[in-house]
Amino acid sequence: MLMRVETSCLLVIDFQERLMPAIHDADHIIANGAWLIRIAQQLDVPVLASEQYPHGLGRTVTTIRALLPEDAFMEKMHFSCAAEPTCRQRIDALGRQQIVIIGAEAHVCVLQTALDLHAAGKEVYLVADGTSSRSPRNVELALARMRAEGVRIVSREMVAFEWLHQAGDARFRQISREFLR
Repeated sequence: MLMRVETSCLLVIDFQERLMPAIHDADHIIANGAWLIRIAQQLDVPVLASEQYPHGLGRTVTTIRALLPEDAFMEKMHFSCAAEPTCRQRIDALGRQQIVIIGAEAHVCVLQTALDLHAAGKEVYLVADGTSSRSPRNVELALARMRAEGVRIVSREMVAFEWLHQAGDARFRQISREFLR
């Protein structure tokens, strides 16, 4: 199944101030997350962002936070966004069948969210180059488990090109100039 702008949303999980310094390759996943958020916005793909216990872990890092309106953010205490009632309501209210996920930590909040949404009948796509954990080994295990459970593992460019669907139009030229060179 290809990802489509009409049926997708982007879910940004827990890119938080006090968590990211401990995350393996954090600068890389923050940069990839920002890149994908900006493409989603240009293509009118809705974006939601979760924050796990922000009083303890801080708010979303400035690089990501600056890209999103305040109403895009959702607080949670459950590790899974799908288990947190207010987050689940916000996700469901978008009416999108395809959920594209980036975030931290791959083996905790990302994994539990992906598996819960998949179990609820959503098509879940995990962006491998947009997720990490404190330990690279936990990332490997999380990706393997999600893949085995039916979550589709993709790259940021796979998402972008599937959302674009074709070359040659003004939208492709603009995104190509700004993001793909």
